[in-house]
Amino acid sequence: MTDTNILLPSSVPFFTPSDGSGRIVWLSNDPPRLFEGIISLHCSLIASDTDENAGKEEDIEVNSTKGSKAGIGVGNYHSWSELLTRNTFVLFTCAGVAFIGACTSGYDSSLMTSINGMLSYQKKFNQGSLDSTTGIIFAIYTIGQLAGSLFAGTTCDRIGRRWTMFVGNSIIIVATAVIAAAMNKGMFIGGRFILGIGVSFVQVSAPTFAVEVAPPQWRGRITALYNTGYFGGAIPAAGITLATQRMTSDWAWRIPILIQLLPAVIVMTIVPFLPESPRWLYMHGFENEAFEFLERYHANGRKGDPLVTLQIEEFKESIKVGGERESWWDYRPLVATSNARWRAFMVLLMGIFGQWSGNGLGYYNLSIYQSLGFDTQMRFNMNLIGQCLNALSSWVAVSLSDRMPRRMVLVWGTALCSLMLAANAGFSAAWAGYVEGGGTKNLAIGRAGAGFYILFNIVYAFTYTPLQALYPAECLSSEMRAKGLSMKIFIIGCTSFLSLFLSPIAFGNIGWKYVLVFVFWDAFEAIVWYLYAVETVGFTLEELDEVFGSANPVETSKKGSQKWRWAEFNNVKSDEAT
Repeated sequence: MTDTNILLPSSVPFFTPSDGSGRIVWLSNDPPRLFEGIISLHCSLIASDTDENAGKEEDIEVNSTKGSKAGIGVGNYHSWSELLTRNTFVLFTCAGVAFIGACTSGYDSSLMTSINGMLSYQKKFNQGSLDSTTGIIFAIYTIGQLAGSLFAGTTCDRIGRRWTMFVGNSIIIVATAVIAAAMNKGMFIGGRFILGIGVSFVQVSAPTFAVEVAPPQWRGRITALYNTGYFGGAIPAAGITLATQRMTSDWAWRIPILIQLLPAVIVMTIVPFLPESPRWLYMHGFENEAFEFLERYHANGRKGDPLVTLQIEEFKESIKVGGERESWWDYRPLVATSNARWRAFMVLLMGIFGQWSGNGLGYYNLSIYQSLGFDTQMRFNMNLIGQCLNALSSWVAVSLSDRMPRRMVLVWGTALCSLMLAANAGFSAAWAGYVEGGGTKNLAIGRAGAGFYILFNIVYAFTYTPLQALYPAECLSSEMRAKGLSMKIFIIGCTSFLSLFLSPIAFGNIGWKYVLVFVFWDAFEAIVWYLYAVETVGFTLEELDEVFGSANPVETSKKGSQKWRWAEFNNVKSDEAT
């Protein structure tokens, strides 16, 4: 064998050092399997164009760097300066719009947590106590999600990802206006029902748009970043309500509700000017437009880029043209084959476990802190601090998402959630003993209980916040994705309704003992994840078709992930160059 310095196209995230070694050094800690195909493809092109290469087999040394060169950015671009071009600006804007779309859920959750503790809100609607009426006000939002999810997936497939986001945010604007102007409890509840419908359209279309627009090597982090938009809404809501809770009029809760209009207005203003998803274009028969998108935005305008060629070939193999003509009610493709059933099962698990791991307790943060002895001002302060810590935790997880094993995080993260809640329950029981006994209270006990509750939320944010959007999007094939995410939203609606409706009743009757339910349930979840979670890191979306189509997807994914994630990619043989 002879060494050669093959000049691969600039779309591949690597550089060839000038030491004459002929090495290829990746600009990523996790060179995906996709780029091995690009190397093979390009070597084939070189071999076919060079007669003297006929019959020869070349060695290509590929080394993985472990350092600061990894990250979003270089990917398909020749230099860092190309990140300042209009094409990359459009891609970042697409990701930003999807991120903003996720803010609504976080804002609503933090908003309702806070205004339920405001005296002006309690007087207006005779609310504040933890009872079934509180549960209805919180849970009616999820009923709206259930209703909207029945149509969101088909709408997303028919009119496109962008315009479904537009429709969803227009519904959110109408709902917010109704809630902010509410003069009675019925009007407030009706507005929250409409809000849930709008949010379901956004929750289906925004992550679908993000994962389908992102270049392959950006996809993990950008898609994971989507769900952290929850804190992009939760933190401002906590801060705004911290300021307005001092007001004595109804504006204390009306102002935070009106501000909920802002993200929806921003998305509706920007989204008409963004390009449509290339996968949606291809499914609808617009092959040329899909190719132009990939060439313009994934290869920065370079003609004949191998990355574009390879993605188009994968589209042809995995996307059924005309799939959008299926009836809106026909969800049989999600269970038609063993491959599809495994994919749908992963979405089912994430839909249930992502909502029943104890995160629903977040709607009652102020009540939990109150039960541990904290005054009104401190409760609002802790709510804001907790949201900031959760956001930081989720962003750390996003930064690791390109190479973070899904199985390991889901198993160990969920188990750790169980342990944190167990500690919280223990300290809460001790504090309740002080309160019931009427003796001198040990303030350290209450602080410890609150501390472990905050730690639980930090662990949950790291484990589930990025993966709730990323994992289902990775598991679902292109033609299953919109309806699969609709199914996830429906499941989330069902599980969230039960959690939000029952939690205030349970808290009102058994207090801290309700936390024990999630201690045992999270332990059960960890076992289920260990037995059934399919690893998706290290594969392209289309390659996962082979994994889910195997006899044992769990074992196949574990072996495949180890092979393609952790190998150093040294001495790769290019058989196609012969």
